[in-house]
Amino acid sequence: MSALTKWDPLQELDNFSNRLSTFFGRAPMQKRDEDGWFTQAAWSPLVDIAEDDAEYLIKAELPGVEKDQVKVSVEDGVLVISGERSSEKEEKNRKYHRVERSYGSFLRSFSLPDDADGTKVKAEFKNGILKVHLPKDEQAKPKSIEIKVN
Repeated sequence: MSALTKWDPLQELDNFSNRLSTFFGRAPMQKRDEDGWFTQAAWSPLVDIAEDDAEYLIKAELPGVEKDQVKVSVEDGVLVISGERSSEKEEKNRKYHRVERSYGSFLRSFSLPDDADGTKVKAEFKNGILKVHLPKDEQAKPKSIEIKVN
């Protein structure tokens, strides 16, 4: 005889959303515990990636993270942004009803495009925004050649 389980459509939606987030390289947004209460989710910073003729620019949102808690590295054609956002001290006489901000370690990795020069990466951090400049290889930059007509 098989046991009956209660179907929870919201739990199914949460599971699907988390699987979809993971597929696109993002951390699950929220999790439910066995009682149905939302628990703190894994944290992964959001990024924008742009390109122009000279470089790729990656902007990562890192609110509440200090500069010395962020590391940028390039190894084997992969750019890695890692670090940690520390949680605030809990107050003994304070009861939390909702905690939506996540804390802890994070890691984002990106494969370098073929025309990127991983040896010349530069990063800057200001107001909770990390900007990683990834120059394009000089040989890969577009060149225009003047054509003379006789």
